[in-house]
Amino acid sequence: MRHRKHTFKIGRRSDHVKALLANQACSLILEERIETTVVKAKETRRLVERMITLGKRGTLHHRRLAIARIRNVAAVGKLFSDVAPRYQERDGGYTRIIRLGQRIGDGAETCFLELVEAGAPISTRRREPSAQEAASVVAAKAAAELDTTVAEAAAPAAPAEGEQA
Repeated sequence: MRHRKHTFKIGRRSDHVKALLANQACSLILEERIETTVVKAKETRRLVERMITLGKRGTLHHRRLAIARIRNVAAVGKLFSDVAPRYQERDGGYTRIIRLGQRIGDGAETCFLELVEAGAPISTRRREPSAQEAASVVAAKAAAELDTTVAEAAAPAAPAEGEQA
């Protein structure tokens, strides 16, 4: 079974994939916004979020791990001094993918991959309910209100404090 076996297949050799991801991660850290394909952005996001987590820890060991992975001392310097401290209070979700549509030449799905603002709230957006789901929610609320009014009508009125029944 392939449970949780993540592979990133884009038709390149493994050394090419590592170099591509390292270069995209460096560009994202230095520029804070890059345009790429959705598939590459999703994989780059995984790498960058791990690097920001290393930057939040901030030790020499974690700095060396980041340099070994993305191989750019300037990018790691900015990561540890500027980028990671911004997200000290945030528990993940440091990047955002904004889809742009299809590229003219080959029809690849393109997007912006960017770092979110430091104070931006974590998205709690939920999908909109379908018409049938919305109708069932309204019906359930109406039934609950009806039950409470029936219960109030059936219950005898309690005497106020100090009054006798």
